Amino acid sequence: MENSPRATGSDTAETVEARRIYSDDKSDEKIQRKIAIEAPISVEFNGIGYAVMMATPSHLRDFVIGFATSEKLIEHPDQLSAIDISAVETGWIIRANIVAEKAEVVFERARTRVAESSCGLCGIENLEVVGRPLPPVPHHQPIADDHIFRALAALTDHQQINADTGGVHAAAWVDENGAIGCVREDVGRHNALDKLIGAMSLENLPLSSGFILTTSRCSYEIVEKSVVAGATTLVTISVPTSLAIARAKFCGLSLVSLARSDSALRFLCS
Repeated sequence: MENSPRATGSDTAETVEARRIYSDDKSDEKIQRKIAIEAPISVEFNGIGYAVMMATPSHLRDFVIGFATSEKLIEHPDQLSAIDISAVETGWIIRANIVAEKAEVVFERARTRVAESSCGLCGIENLEVVGRPLPPVPHHQPIADDHIFRALAALTDHQQINADTGGVHAAAWVDENGAIGCVREDVGRHNALDKLIGAMSLENLPLSSGFILTTSRCSYEIVEKSVVAGATTLVTISVPTSLAIARAKFCGLSLVSLARSDSALRFLCS
């Protein structure tokens, strides 16, 4: 079960009291506001503590499958079994077993991951990770401009948690016609993408048949997660970093960023 002992009627948001203040002479007022839940999520593979992520505790099955895929621990959901999701007093614990032939990868990654963080790398020994090989992206046709803008116009209607709280990221899969097919949300942009990857993997739907659309800044990790999961095109609402562009060029990922209702930037990566 995915039940939070802290959330009030929801695993995605809780209602808190605040006082709204104004810059003019209008009197302060007491209000209630929904706030996105952020909780520590401990991930264990084969009985080994692998990572603690700060995330929104929804769609955690999708999350652990997508996270294991992004970490290159598995290639298919069938390689992950006995997924157990438990709420504890201090957060959540996700326990899962990875097939025996992948166990050594878990042990090695758990050892080296001590010096890494969810949104970057810490430690000189991990500098080589930034340049590690990525699988080449298959040849593909550019996504039509109108399909990108169609998806951008529709995305807000699919962001339920953000509509309630105004405080979470979204990652969406968009089909070849620009229709949004799946959306996952989280306080963490990496987590939202992992949840989307997991959801698509469970449905056996290839990301390459459409494109990924995210509300976040395009860092190199967002590019790498997308490529590892099989995407051919990534569209982000905010700008990319220099390393994100370099990594996209390295493997041939089509990258569109600063995507707004009236314009977007296509980077010449593929």
